[in-house]
Amino acid sequence: MKSDVDRLLNQHCELIHSEDKKVVSHRQREDGDWIMHSLMLEGYDVPFKFKRKKKYQSLTGAKVNLTYYPASEVVAGLSFEVMKVVRIKRA
Repeated sequence: MKSDVDRLLNQHCELIHSEDKKVVSHRQREDGDWIMHSLMLEGYDVPFKFKRKKKYQSLTGAKVNLTYYPASEVVAGLSFEVMKVVRIKRA
């Protein structure tokens, strides 16, 4: 039987799944009705972002499994690479 992650990866070829990644930094800020979360992972120079309706417990120092895809954001006319998280769970 296939897991949820396997189904997601098969349906969307651009998705990437990583396991046991250590969170170096976790920031949360309000964005309207949503809470925007930004993670920095050990060994990566790109922020991982996702939204939730509620605040999340701090993930700093925790190991996580995540499914994400690369994207870019334009801030003040400059393009920055980010990773949009689709699914995140503690490892």
